[in-house]
Amino acid sequence: MKQLYAPWRMEYIKECSKQKGKVTDAGHCFICQSQKGDPVKNLVLYTDSYALVMMNRYPYNNGHLMVAPCRHIGAIEKLKPDEYAALFKLIQESVKILKKALRPDGFNIGANLGRYAGAGLPSHFHIHIVPRWIGDVNFFPLLAQTKVICESLSTTYQRLKPFFKNRCLK
Repeated sequence: MKQLYAPWRMEYIKECSKQKGKVTDAGHCFICQSQKGDPVKNLVLYTDSYALVMMNRYPYNNGHLMVAPCRHIGAIEKLKPDEYAALFKLIQESVKILKKALRPDGFNIGANLGRYAGAGLPSHFHIHIVPRWIGDVNFFPLLAQTKVICESLSTTYQRLKPFFKNRCLK
């Protein structure tokens, strides 16, 4: 049997165990917490008054981004018009940036509304942008239930950050 060394996954496993069955409030929300402190450490690429773009710490694929309102809100129907506009403008801009920086062949873009729909953080609405490449799906997920991420988060962050450089972080 071959082993795939992925030590960063343990942080995710421990966090899932701690959060199992809990409703997350703004004080324990990783999106809200990401707006405080070091943007590089928190993988935040851009933020303004209404919305932010951050990398997913546990990506499905290289360059997996999340776009979220800055305000802690779990329901898409409760977004204010300015938040809605900012979110979808950032999705559009993020896709353009990912096309330039990473040159994917396509994208999966979507949101999981509610825990039973797959939302890992149902209390803070967010939209996933997952770049896809021809050949990025192989036998690992089927046989080993393992997804291979071929670039470190810090390397991907450094590749993407210059494209967001004209924006001012809070």
